[in-house]
Amino acid sequence: MVGGYVRDALLGRQHPDLDVVVEGPRSLELAERFARLVGARRPALFPRFGTAQVTWDGRMVEFVSARAESYAPTSRKPRVRPATLEEDLLRRDFTVNAMLADLEGHLHDPLGGWKDLERRLLRTPRPAEQTFSDDPLRMLRAIRFAAQLGFELDRPLLPAMRRLRDRARPPVLSVERINEELRKMLLSPRPRRALELLDEGGLMETLLPEVFAGHGVAQGHYHRWDVFGHTLETVARTPPDLVVRLAALFHDVGKPVTATPDGAFHGHDRVGAELTRAAMARLRFSNAEIERVERMVRLHLRPVFYRSDWGDGAVRRLARDAGDVLWRLLDLARADIAASAYPHPEKIDELEARLRAVLAEQPSRMRIPVDGRDIMRARGLRPGPEVGRIKARLEELVLDGALPPDREALLAYLAGHPEL
Repeated sequence: MVGGYVRDALLGRQHPDLDVVVEGPRSLELAERFARLVGARRPALFPRFGTAQVTWDGRMVEFVSARAESYAPTSRKPRVRPATLEEDLLRRDFTVNAMLADLEGHLHDPLGGWKDLERRLLRTPRPAEQTFSDDPLRMLRAIRFAAQLGFELDRPLLPAMRRLRDRARPPVLSVERINEELRKMLLSPRPRRALELLDEGGLMETLLPEVFAGHGVAQGHYHRWDVFGHTLETVARTPPDLVVRLAALFHDVGKPVTATPDGAFHGHDRVGAELTRAAMARLRFSNAEIERVERMVRLHLRPVFYRSDWGDGAVRRLARDAGDVLWRLLDLARADIAASAYPHPEKIDELEARLRAVLAEQPSRMRIPVDGRDIMRARGLRPGPEVGRIKARLEELVLDGALPPDREALLAYLAGHPEL
């Protein structure tokens, strides 16, 4: 047994899958025998790579032949040859992932992974530059493991990342793998640490230039840090929800391009939403994730600027505009305020209570009980923008409480107010 399963077993952590490395050419044969013994289906065989996968008791058990690898400078796809167990361990990413355990649980650790595990240190089996050049994904994995496990990086790792940062981008490294690692970093217990290491390793500028641009962009008034520092602090104060943390990461990316000499950032919410959509599309996030995060970035100032003298109509409009990200938007607002020196952070609790009250109204004022066909019949109109304009005006009157959310009352109002 090798890799993450052994590491996590020693750390007392759960690890769902199991990797078995086999010296010699019999990994496929061993996988088939294992599947028979445990009553699993026949393994999925990949003879070209000397690997096989068995699904057993809800977990994946992968058998792989010990191998050595060499890489072309423009690729992370290796040329592979059979090797000894010791050679196989040397080609792995970190010493803590290069420990072997036999089936009785005895540890075989020629590279000092157990000592590094005790020191909570990520160290590469070979020189860091060679390890990262062979597979640039390992740079992102180092940062992700540091954030997930609370480990420190061995001293040579960050300088090696800075020298090789251009390999951590397509076509050498696929966007899909970058996306996967960013997700895991943001959902780790230490997302701020992950972002700091990305920056220190030169990878923030490469992968997230919109966020990197916040460096040195000063903020006055209620802010303690520049835009970049404030962003990291906001992410650190969010709950472990990917959409919220992505919104925190991008919420101020509009500030560097909207900054004025007097320290204002007019329209940074709108500009930031556009930059967010472009960045997340480049990183291949799903359309649903992009839409939700973009909406949160566009609306992120609304809860922050809430005041007790808001009318119920303004509260209802916020609920309508936020839609299914409403409570996530409040999580973002709490983090944004906590990462600043805004007064009265308790106002978000007051806003939440008011939102819950307007959403509980019966009948609801959030959607009017007439549609475009009703308006066309009442006004003798054909389909067109005028129908939408009238409907929008009715919605505003209902949200403000000027009209009841009652179908007959709204139709009567339409009939009696031709100027609407």
